[in-house]
Amino acid sequence: MMVVINFGFFTSLSIAQEKQKVKYKYLNYLPKNYDNDTSKYPLVIYLHGGSQKGNDLEKLKVYGLPYLVDQGKEFDFIMVAPQCPDGKYWSSENWFDSLYNDVSSRYRIDKSRVYVTGISMGGYGTYIAALDHPAKIAAIVPLCGGVNDNDISRICTLKNIPILTFHGTADEEIDISETERIADSLKKCNGNITFYRLKDEGHGIQYLYETNPDIYEWLLNQRKSIDTEQIHEAQVQLDKGKT
Repeated sequence: MMVVINFGFFTSLSIAQEKQKVKYKYLNYLPKNYDNDTSKYPLVIYLHGGSQKGNDLEKLKVYGLPYLVDQGKEFDFIMVAPQCPDGKYWSSENWFDSLYNDVSSRYRIDKSRVYVTGISMGGYGTYIAALDHPAKIAAIVPLCGGVNDNDISRICTLKNIPILTFHGTADEEIDISETERIADSLKKCNGNITFYRLKDEGHGIQYLYETNPDIYEWLLNQRKSIDTEQIHEAQVQLDKGKT
């Protein structure tokens, strides 16, 4: 069967392949019943903000999903939270492939239900992970994030990835215009984005992970399309043919 592969997909592949492949340390969480069955579980990758960079995973437990897990909150998905080193950004290196491969080899992952979410710098990281690896990600939830100027031109790579995003209208650290231009660009290519403007809210909207469980319900309802899986398999075969 012939599979039609769009140009944006290959552009993303080439950009990801050009970046240095690295391994970042990460926290992980397994659902309570994980050891009692043989089923596969959704995977949520959580990306922290700039103040949690470094070489100490304990720093990730200040807020967000790692904080909730540390407080005893239970989820119906596997969660991993990598840590970005000092002096780097989520866009600096290809950390995604090694994380994805490591987690997939260790745990029973439903590869049609791999999600990414993050806040602030992690919101930027959420977009870049999806831009660089669109075949592996089913949906994303970036909070007060954005994309770099040189990435906005390829934003339509995300048109088939459902996006749920939040940004405060009074955010003084990352202006809401960063999310607005993404939403505007995606609308031009019929992208699937739901954008909540939080009136008079500033940058600190991490509370949404705790107070808005609809985020997780929405994520878990998204699945990667068969066409995207075919694209991924086609690229695997193409890569084999080059070696």
